[in-house]
Amino acid sequence: MKPALFIHRTFVSLFCTYVLGTFAAGLTAMMTWSIAPAAGSLVASLVLSAFLLPSLLLSAWGGELADRVDKHRLLHRLKALEWGLLLIAAIGLWFHHPFTLYFLLPLLGVQTTLLVPVIQASLAQLLSSAELVRGSAWLSLGTWLALLLGLAVGCGLWNGLNEPEAYRSGAVVLASVGLLSLLTSFGITAGQIGGQPPGRGDPRVSPALGGSRRLMRSAARAPQWWLALVGIGGFYFLAICYLAIPLSAIHFSPKQFFAAPGLLLSLLLLGAMSGALLCVRFSSGRLELGLVPLGALLSGFAGVWLAGLHLPPLIETPASVLIETARPLLTSFFLIGLGGGLYLMPLHTLILLTSHEQLRARTIAVSHIVSALAIGFAAGFVAYGLHRLELRYYLLGLSAIALALGLGFMLRWSRRVLRLGVFALIHLIYRLRFRGRHHVPARGAALVICNHVSFMDALVLGGASPRPLRFLMDRPIYESPWLNWLFRLAGAIPVDSERRDPGGLRRSLEKVSDALRQGEVVMLFPEGRLTRTGETQAFRRGLDMILARDPVPVVPVGTAGLWGSWTSYRHGPALAHFPRRFRARVGVYFGEPIDPRLARRQILEWRVRSLQEEAQQWVSSPASATLERS
Repeated sequence: MKPALFIHRTFVSLFCTYVLGTFAAGLTAMMTWSIAPAAGSLVASLVLSAFLLPSLLLSAWGGELADRVDKHRLLHRLKALEWGLLLIAAIGLWFHHPFTLYFLLPLLGVQTTLLVPVIQASLAQLLSSAELVRGSAWLSLGTWLALLLGLAVGCGLWNGLNEPEAYRSGAVVLASVGLLSLLTSFGITAGQIGGQPPGRGDPRVSPALGGSRRLMRSAARAPQWWLALVGIGGFYFLAICYLAIPLSAIHFSPKQFFAAPGLLLSLLLLGAMSGALLCVRFSSGRLELGLVPLGALLSGFAGVWLAGLHLPPLIETPASVLIETARPLLTSFFLIGLGGGLYLMPLHTLILLTSHEQLRARTIAVSHIVSALAIGFAAGFVAYGLHRLELRYYLLGLSAIALALGLGFMLRWSRRVLRLGVFALIHLIYRLRFRGRHHVPARGAALVICNHVSFMDALVLGGASPRPLRFLMDRPIYESPWLNWLFRLAGAIPVDSERRDPGGLRRSLEKVSDALRQGEVVMLFPEGRLTRTGETQAFRRGLDMILARDPVPVVPVGTAGLWGSWTSYRHGPALAHFPRRFRARVGVYFGEPIDPRLARRQILEWRVRSLQEEAQQWVSSPASATLERS
């Protein structure tokens, strides 16, 4: 994953501010656990309550507050509150007062509940849509890593030092990290994450419970948000249920964290972090919802595999022995986390991208309310399942839920899953260079036009586009008995020639118009047929007819490298001979959108030819044999 975002000062400050706070929260929880191990169940209940109750009661209020007041000022006040709470926790730890820590855990939960909508809404305001996938992934990766490090440092202090030294060292680390987190927040500039204009900063918001109910009803009326919220709730339900397996074996003794339970817990979190990295790698800076069902299915099948394995006694087994003797067990835990990371990241990004700027923090708050409800249900399921069921049946139940989520999202987003599969396929066949994919509008209708040299053009362009494409194709090919189901799934629009069916072209144009009016992106090849010479042919009048009916932005695309493939006419009839080359270079260059008022056939044809020539220069160049993307 490209770390280019870390040259962005405000993003670095936002990232460090939140990650350091998460580290401090994990360390506080672990040191509270260490200071009174006999009260471990009480600490566990406090930690769970510190997340659930504020999220349920105050998320709506916090989201509305973040939308109404200046985010910059609110962020600094919440970070100052956090440092004050951590300072008090450090004093309680230094003087060995566990009740001080018990009292502060819920207050830290309230502070976190109010802070999260501010951080995530600021992230969406700070980054462009193309950067948001990477930024959200980095923030999630840093959060999970900081939580794991906070728990590990707390356990390391407890295990490596005597009791007084452990308490004092923990107090110094807490106070220092809290102060450092506060200081990094001053690197966030007011101009980039400012709140509402002056005069609209009214902090009087709806009552907590009333606001939560209203937000939930609003989300239920938006199908895309509702699906994302259901998916996020399913993730947190499964995450708590899987994390409960190693956590329940620790029996609230910090010294056991570095044994088998801590290793399994770490593998789940490391798998989730790896999933976030892969999500950005596969997404290439765009929202890739096709990863959601694939991630859920991966977690589900890994859970089935885990259910068939023998789980050794976690308390008695050292981590080193587990690494040597139970690698399938470790692999299954890692794959469950990996699938979870692939599954969660696009859903979080979907909420950030599709929410209105003035309602973004409230939309984020809804996801936290759903997460809190899911965690509450998960706690009940864990209490019943781990004590009443065999571990095998407990795991099979979780796997069934993950597989059901995966299949449900696959049916709902089948075209996106297909597009992701095409994207992976063309990367195996060709060495690709994409340029300018951000020119495809993130929302709304658009036309994508391209030169036409091979039967692979539609697949390459469909895989390269950041949004699913509808495309025109000859009806005889569309009605192929073996491939018709695939073309239907891909959203192809069949078209007949005027000679075969005088009214066929008109009906096809009506379908194109319907797709554009529904806000979709339609791809077409204005030449109307494959080139026989490798040169771009004259554009036909159908393009002008489409734009006359529906004036939408036109994104020109030029491709190079496919002329000479077995799907082109260079060596005779297309598809009539075996492929002669593999992993050939193919350039796909997207140009800036052209206003429909200026989009004339001659202008568009000239622009496509220019992009094709630029792509051809890269294809023909002997230098730079590596993949480049922009």
